[in-house]
Amino acid sequence: MVETGLHRLGRGLADIIWPPVCPLTGQAVDRSGHLSAQAWQRLTFLEAPWCDQCGWPFPYPGGVGASLTLCAGCIANPPRYDRARAPLAYDGVASPLVVGFKHGSRRDMIGQFARWMARAGSDCLDGADALVPVPLHWRRLIARRYNQSALLCRALAPLTGLPVWTDLLVRHRPTPSQAGRTARMRRRNMAAAFAVTGPSRTAGRHLVLIDDVMTTGATVTACARQLKRAGAASVRVVALCRVVRETDPTI
Repeated sequence: MVETGLHRLGRGLADIIWPPVCPLTGQAVDRSGHLSAQAWQRLTFLEAPWCDQCGWPFPYPGGVGASLTLCAGCIANPPRYDRARAPLAYDGVASPLVVGFKHGSRRDMIGQFARWMARAGSDCLDGADALVPVPLHWRRLIARRYNQSALLCRALAPLTGLPVWTDLLVRHRPTPSQAGRTARMRRRNMAAAFAVTGPSRTAGRHLVLIDDVMTTGATVTACARQLKRAGAASVRVVALCRVVRETDPTI
């Protein structure tokens, strides 16, 4: 969204009345939505080399001249999506940013989130036809008042020039929270939870799923499965964060 003079004035007045502070450290910052230097140093940003398919970070580069490097999990059990990227590791430092955004209506960081995602997901966004948010079931949407994935899509749209198709996927089956579930339980929980509303619009398209946190990948896998069944040429994923477990590089 282009910031108008009125928006800038309103933001300036708000910063005077409520001096902006870093959401992680509480230190004073120059404007709302910015992080302190200490907070920047504490966050774990994911960078290449990583698995070409799921974005799992590798501790060292692949072989010389290797054009496609896959992690053990993607070799053993290839995901339904074609590629996934995330700029941040989801850990104890990043968690307050995500939880505040997801459950606390803290939207002051959304512009920064979108810039991080656009940078990390450039190879997913390149050549795409549309951004598709992972949908919420209508009951959860009413309770939460907004879909955080749709907000991330709208923040990414002006950075990428891509349209946002919020109505392409629906979550027609309510699912219990994924927290505390194993990878297998998460996959079962997501089975048949999503449906495509416009197969004719999906056919032959290169789509990018947008989500906030990628844990085992069960949710985006379930979404990608339905989009591929509806004829999507490719389904890529860009998330704000992903869980990185040293002992389990599978999603």
